[in-house]
Amino acid sequence: MQIQLSDYPQLKLLAWNRRDEDFVEEEEAFALYERNWHFVDEARLTSSERHLIERLTALYGRGVMNV
Repeated sequence: MQIQLSDYPQLKLLAWNRRDEDFVEEEEAFALYERNWHFVDEARLTSSERHLIERLTALYGRGVMNV
């Protein structure tokens, strides 16, 4: 499944070199979050983005995000 960057503000910041209308695969989104978590402003995560991160962590991180 693909994720549109513009739907998730913190993910869009992590993928700063891509256009807002671009899509990324779920596994790539998880890798972006995991690799760049220190740039994520947790206080600014929307509930939908938190839910996405939880789902991706369960699916691709086997319940663990290595941050």
